[in-house]
Amino acid sequence: MSTRTLLLALVTASIALAGCGERQVSYSRDVAPILKANCAVCHTPGSPGYIKSGFSVASYQDIMRGTRNGHVIAPGSAVGSTMVRLIRHQADPTINMPKNFTMIATEHGSIVLPGVNARQLPEHDVDIIAKWVDQGAKDN
Repeated sequence: MSTRTLLLALVTASIALAGCGERQVSYSRDVAPILKANCAVCHTPGSPGYIKSGFSVASYQDIMRGTRNGHVIAPGSAVGSTMVRLIRHQADPTINMPKNFTMIATEHGSIVLPGVNARQLPEHDVDIIAKWVDQGAKDN
């Protein structure tokens, strides 16, 4: 085999292997929509979850800031991230997330009443969030 043929084979193999890597999870494309659909009703400024914990999912910066008690994301470690443990229901049942809630309409808007029990997010959504954290919890 000639040197040129060998070099061409190595370059081709490198290109092929580069495409086999793990898909990068995007905060804006993949994670934010899950949080908006499942968490924002209680965890944005002025809402019950925010008032109780100080935790907001309104922005990437808010999520990374965490709660009054500290960070909930440990970039690079889903296992070490409180938020991931809560949505996986690996914590005390009284603090697992997201909580069931009731929305009551008033003449001035609506009131959110969080329930006691938590509902399980679809496994696919939990896996996306965990993978994002494991990949460094980037603002991408």
